[in-house]
Amino acid sequence: MDAAFKALGDPVRRELLDRLRDRNGQTLRELCAGLDMARQSVSKHLAVLEDAQLVTTVRQGREKLHYLNAAPINAIAERWISQFDRDRVNALADLKRALEQTPMHTTDNADSTDNTGSKTFVYTTYIRTTPERLWQALTDPAFTHRYWGVSFGTDWAQGSPMTWTETGATTEDPEQIVLVHEPHHRLAYTWHTFSPQWAEANGIDEELRARLASERRSRVTFDLEPHGDQVKLTVTHEFDPSGTLHSMCSQGWPAILSSLKTLLETGEPLA
Repeated sequence: MDAAFKALGDPVRRELLDRLRDRNGQTLRELCAGLDMARQSVSKHLAVLEDAQLVTTVRQGREKLHYLNAAPINAIAERWISQFDRDRVNALADLKRALEQTPMHTTDNADSTDNTGSKTFVYTTYIRTTPERLWQALTDPAFTHRYWGVSFGTDWAQGSPMTWTETGATTEDPEQIVLVHEPHHRLAYTWHTFSPQWAEANGIDEELRARLASERRSRVTFDLEPHGDQVKLTVTHEFDPSGTLHSMCSQGWPAILSSLKTLLETGEPLA
């Protein structure tokens, strides 16, 4: 937490985080654009942010993409903002944004897509556990149900189908499969199917369900890397760039992963 506060104390680093908030997954060259400083200086600021876990990086071919990592900010919120106060804080923040926002001009194309923003969510956290224990927490339905409320039915072999059971509704589909299975190192699978049963069980109206169902199926990848007495867990969720699932999952993942971390480190998930 100390490293995060120190990193946030510099206005240049805050601007870099603002840029990643507005468009995640940028290269060093893209982040340097418009900044009146040398590339090496920007690189040093990014290194500080990465050391503080406020930024995480993902290699894509020869390029290194930088992503805003919400884990340290989420940890601060969990420490000082109770669950009761969180709704009030969010409501005040929404009101502040609404009052300060410049009025937007409407267009005839209400469904136009903003192609400037990244539709990949990346979240990195460090958990005091072992790769074997973390792998079990990601694949054992008894574990996943405790911190996520979801149980998986699969043999976890690459290409195998998966069933998802959540709030009493079970979904299955030929495209709902395991993509990568490298025990204690990497796990990837396609996201679940937005069936009417799932929507009813989760209080999702038919209009939103149909919109989600029309999107290209997303995929999630878990990368596990030993880090001393901890394991570095990076979750990468890739979405349909024209879809709406991104915003929904981006809000849900921090809570799920915080609960996973708490379960493995204390024996009990977040309430």
